[in-house]
Amino acid sequence: MKAVGVLNSLPVTDVSALQDVEIAKPVASGKFLLVKVHAVSVNPVDTKIRMNAGTNLPQPRILGWDCAGVVEAVGEDCSLFKAGDEVFYAGDVTRAGCNGQYHLIDERIVGRKPKTLSFDDAAAMPLTTITAWEALFERMGISKDAAANKGKSILIIGGAGGVGSIAVQLAKKVAGLQVIATASRPQTEQWCRDMGADQVINHREALGDEFKRVGLTGVNYILCLVGTAQHWHGMADVILPQGKLCLIVDTESNQPVNINLFKPKSVSISWEFMFTRSRFQTADIAEQGVLLNEASRLLDAGVLRHTRTEHYGPLNAANLLKAHAKLESGTMVGKLVLNVPQ
Repeated sequence: MKAVGVLNSLPVTDVSALQDVEIAKPVASGKFLLVKVHAVSVNPVDTKIRMNAGTNLPQPRILGWDCAGVVEAVGEDCSLFKAGDEVFYAGDVTRAGCNGQYHLIDERIVGRKPKTLSFDDAAAMPLTTITAWEALFERMGISKDAAANKGKSILIIGGAGGVGSIAVQLAKKVAGLQVIATASRPQTEQWCRDMGADQVINHREALGDEFKRVGLTGVNYILCLVGTAQHWHGMADVILPQGKLCLIVDTESNQPVNINLFKPKSVSISWEFMFTRSRFQTADIAEQGVLLNEASRLLDAGVLRHTRTEHYGPLNAANLLKAHAKLESGTMVGKLVLNVPQ
């Protein structure tokens, strides 16, 4: 089958960084589904793994952890799906990705594609939705009952990116929180407001100063979706006593952070990495399928909206490399997708 893979870790400016390849079509077995891929999306994890895949790989590394497609075959232990079902999912970073015509995926981390969304729009949603959902409702333990959150607030740093775009919606439209998002350009500020943010502040300025400018005193929760170290002191300033902080971006080795800043306020600090369940085969791995099905229901009900903003055409090495370059530019708003011609 046709796929796009990595054979050598190269910068995005090198046309050989991604290559069109022919690989064997996988076979469904056990709890794995064989999915005919219709559309894929691209996330920062793709660019990071591309740059760290190694050199002269004996087999191409297939990237891609956002997919929408149709089940072609099921393994003998599958019980959740059947051939012909339309699905969407983010996948398992320890296995081959979905940048090809077919993909093998554990059925427990798969959801039913929203009926109201095209394959292109659905492909934009899984990874960011899982990340935001787990960060808000599992890592920080925010209630999905809006009444229980009356008077509570959250700061989402990086509100216009892929995860931020759905996190703002979940925090506002499901949890009923007062949502303060950060953005630094008119386009991204408007996007955050379109997603449901009550206030938008500039993350290029000190968070404490920005809070004072808009008349805010602090927040109960912070979800930091960008460089952790750059906002560390600012987050310590604006988090309320006994608040909760969730991080998704590694700190650089040359930028250590001092967690003692949060001790006086008894702040709880957690990490969110959506591949934890699949990587370690946790006992609750099937929860990702459950939450994707719930997100699908919310999308079909119009509570949530898809976050696709750009389409890069058919999946091939040249187009996928352009998509990687866009992400690496740091100017991405929402999500971008590519389709797989049928």
